[in-house]
Amino acid sequence: MAEQTSQARPSLLTRALANPFLMLALAGLFWSGNHIAGRAGAGHVPPVSLASMRWMLAAALLWPFVSQHVRADWPLIRTGWRRIVVLSLLGGAIFSSLQFVALQHTSALNASIFNSFAPAIIVAGGALFFKERLGPLNLAGVALSFIGVMVIVSRGDATTFASFAFNKGDVILLVNMMVWAVYSVFLRTRPKIHQMSFTFLLAAIAGLSLLPFAALEHAGGFTFKFDWLTLSVLAYVTVFSGALAYVAWNRGVESLGAARGGVFLHLIPFYGAVLATTLLGESLQFFHVGGCALILTGVWFAARR
Repeated sequence: MAEQTSQARPSLLTRALANPFLMLALAGLFWSGNHIAGRAGAGHVPPVSLASMRWMLAAALLWPFVSQHVRADWPLIRTGWRRIVVLSLLGGAIFSSLQFVALQHTSALNASIFNSFAPAIIVAGGALFFKERLGPLNLAGVALSFIGVMVIVSRGDATTFASFAFNKGDVILLVNMMVWAVYSVFLRTRPKIHQMSFTFLLAAIAGLSLLPFAALEHAGGFTFKFDWLTLSVLAYVTVFSGALAYVAWNRGVESLGAARGGVFLHLIPFYGAVLATTLLGESLQFFHVGGCALILTGVWFAARR
């Protein structure tokens, strides 16, 4: 009897994958390094080519693990392919390529600020298209976590924003946050196929759709240099901020909804502060502690029912 009970108990991995809060927190962790990777490769790695290769490599890595799911889901894929293509173009091709393009032109501070706008846009999109509503406590959590982000990116000095100026990269980031919000809001409308099937299809469609634009990029003289910097950036954005982050994000948003799940994007600057102090040796300042406390408190309130 004890052996049967042990066999029936879900594994730790199964329980982790079923926890939407953990999935969204992991997505934020994996994405927190994306700005660093994008900036590290700025001027060295062609952004659209990077986005295209990232997705095609992710699809190739996923295929051995998802082939059975794709075959089983094929009837639903065949009838719902239009929705899958649109979501793949929005959340995969357009979003990732514009993000890498923007990071060629803007600073980490500006990127963090615009990234923090996404939850508010997601809330607005959910209310506009699906009549999704948040309670007062949830809205207070969104506002609190946003304030925490502002504390971190301003380094605790409100006068930082007095010199904040838009450039081409900022405009691209703003448009891109709207693209991400639309993807997140309409994610609930995708065909009810296995999560891994959907992630594989998103990666394959996004990678292939970007190939013509990558060819134009190379024709213009911006080509891949296969050195350690390029390979390191490509490995990170493919495995972590690509395949794993999207699996985690999609699973979490489908469980909690776009509005409640979107606030977890505020964890990205929190993770950035932690990684900078532990990996780069930067000193921990009061605004890191205060901002991170506000973010975590806000996420907790926003995620409550």
